Amino acid sequence: MKRRVLIALLVLIALFAVIWVIRSQFLSDANKVGGVSAQTTMSDRSGGQGAAVLDGVRSVPVKGMVTMLDLGATSCIPCKMMAPIMEKVEKAYKEKAAIIFIDVRKHPDQARKFGIRAIPTQIFFDKNGKEVYRHTGFMNENAIIRQLGKMGVE
Repeated sequence: MKRRVLIALLVLIALFAVIWVIRSQFLSDANKVGGVSAQTTMSDRSGGQGAAVLDGVRSVPVKGMVTMLDLGATSCIPCKMMAPIMEKVEKAYKEKAAIIFIDVRKHPDQARKFGIRAIPTQIFFDKNGKEVYRHTGFMNENAIIRQLGKMGVE
């Protein structure tokens, strides 16, 4: 009887320890982005010189603007292949559409928030913040431009 109680107590302590570690990691990740999605710079995406600098605390999708959200990781091969395309699209559509990249390995809370099951995943939101299109995997420049065009962004 004493042995069963001891085993149950040890299992309970182990369970609390696991919950504490997971909770600590979740709170740490949430604090990094202020509890709200944030945009990383394209140089961060391509593994550039900068540290993981956040361009302020910003909600995703961007209100009043068509938004393309690319969720991936700087260590993911298809994501690395998309980096120069995303930089080009970001420059071409400046002030016309918000082009945002979030590294889900650095911000796993964002993967959960957007229901990401594989990377890269691109999500397109209209000006009202409604998701209108989702694509998983490498997305070429023409496909991105075509989707933005369908959403009225020229």
